[in-house]
Amino acid sequence: MTDMPPALIPLVGAILLPLLPKRLRGFFFLAPPALCLYLLTRLPQGSSATWEFLSYTLHPLVADRLSLLFGSIFSIIVFIGGVYGLHLKDRFQQTAALLYYAGAMGVTFAGDYLTLYAFWELMAVGSVVLIWARRTEESSRAGGRYILVHLAGGVILLAGILLQIQNSGSLSIQSFLPGSGGTAAWLILIGFALNAAVPPLHAWLPDAYPRGTVTGSVFLSALTTKTAVYVLIRCYSGWEVLLWAGVIMSLYGVIYAILANDIRLILAYHIVSQVGFMVAGIGLGTEMAINGAAAHAFCHILYKALLFMGAGTVLYQTGHSRLTDLGGLSKRLPVVLILYMVGAVSISGLPLFNGFISKSMTISAAEQAGIIPAFLLLELASVGTFLSVGLKLPYFTWYSSPKQGPSKEIEINPAPKNMILGMSLAAAACFLLGVAPGLLYRFLPYPVHYQAYTPAHVVGALQLLFFAGVVFFFLIPKLSPKPGFLIDTDCAYRMPAPLARLLFVKYVVSAFENVQIGGNRLAAALARRSRNPVAFLSGFVGRPVDKTQAFDPDRQRPPIQVAISLTLLFVVVMALWITLR
Repeated sequence: MTDMPPALIPLVGAILLPLLPKRLRGFFFLAPPALCLYLLTRLPQGSSATWEFLSYTLHPLVADRLSLLFGSIFSIIVFIGGVYGLHLKDRFQQTAALLYYAGAMGVTFAGDYLTLYAFWELMAVGSVVLIWARRTEESSRAGGRYILVHLAGGVILLAGILLQIQNSGSLSIQSFLPGSGGTAAWLILIGFALNAAVPPLHAWLPDAYPRGTVTGSVFLSALTTKTAVYVLIRCYSGWEVLLWAGVIMSLYGVIYAILANDIRLILAYHIVSQVGFMVAGIGLGTEMAINGAAAHAFCHILYKALLFMGAGTVLYQTGHSRLTDLGGLSKRLPVVLILYMVGAVSISGLPLFNGFISKSMTISAAEQAGIIPAFLLLELASVGTFLSVGLKLPYFTWYSSPKQGPSKEIEINPAPKNMILGMSLAAAACFLLGVAPGLLYRFLPYPVHYQAYTPAHVVGALQLLFFAGVVFFFLIPKLSPKPGFLIDTDCAYRMPAPLARLLFVKYVVSAFENVQIGGNRLAAALARRSRNPVAFLSGFVGRPVDKTQAFDPDRQRPPIQVAISLTLLFVVVMALWITLR
């Protein structure tokens, strides 16, 4: 089994799951990630597999410390997400989630561009189904925009891959030295950056993720962007453009999260922000920065899934996801609040939780490299994270006055116990890694010489969080959520969409309809005339015929000399044409 690509397990699972009875599908869903995780524990570093395809040699399995780290966390979070969604009976959604997971695992262990591209596109297909599976008009439209953006990104990626194969003569995935690789490297980078949600290529994420299903958004938060982080580490470490792109991401996501009203939209923008820390670390390119990016991706998957589980549970139990519709839930949903806050303090970098031992590694790497502006801006983004996810969201969801009023108190639907169990597993993992960082550090790409729990670091983190708390206290009226629509870079294609639909859909369809109607009318007219062809043709030669009588071929057939004359005429014309040409 050590030479079997892990992606085959969820692929087989996706084929078998729809065939099972409803009561078994939820439990069967847990088998592929569990088997994959077991396989990865038995997979030695340096393991590989090769397949022959046409005239190419494919490498669907290349295992090293980096791929094993990402493959393990993908398997862990899909298992936890499966526990959270154990009550589901929707085979459509369950199958899509396994395909999505298979795509992420395929990319993670791919050693050649063809394998990577095939699984890259499989991820797009599986993930968009998790958006459409909510079956609302908003999710349908968001899913349509999502798949179009990712297909466009896939085309750019494919163009870069083909150009790279032409230049190098090899399918093997390689690391590009900073600034090298020419056009091919930049096209591949753009394809990867789109999935990493690097602004201005990020708008698909906050547009689509809040509109996914309750369980589907958990998987969405974990796989696409972190798979992109993996390939960026693999191929673009040390590219300075990624350092500043990551810094911009970290601040951009925080600002929009502070402005957002929907709880899952807030969390979606914070994916952009937190992935920014990882992208910045990749851009730094030092061993410590790469370790920080990989560690933060691992920790982010856990706490971001936990946060989406908490927000999804609120949506499941109340039917609301906008802060302007929520409030006063602390005594009615206390367990959800406690588990959510574990994720909130984790993402904020509070000591004893996993965000503290990962995010700080990247920030410290920027300080050690002497890039002080990047260091300060990343610290500022950390303050904004706690301000929005750790304070604003829980305050206006659980503690502020109910927005519905006493006569319209929010009705609470009971949550399945497995949803709380899934959140508890993720929360336990966040705390475990926070108090025992060595459990993670030992699996990072490079040897770790970083100590998170130094007095200066702990005191500094607590001071920043205290400062954010004081700022929030004084700005509560200003931060009060307001209904409305946030304008983002997606307005570049959403605003002209009605005009494009009018020009390229409505007018084109109307033209085809008119051609079809005209063709039908012409065919009907010819059919009417053909009922009595002699009467129809006689009108051209002036020969009177009784048109009221039905056509009788035995009585009204033209005489034989007509056919002979026409044949002779045709022969004469053809003979003259052949002679004179």
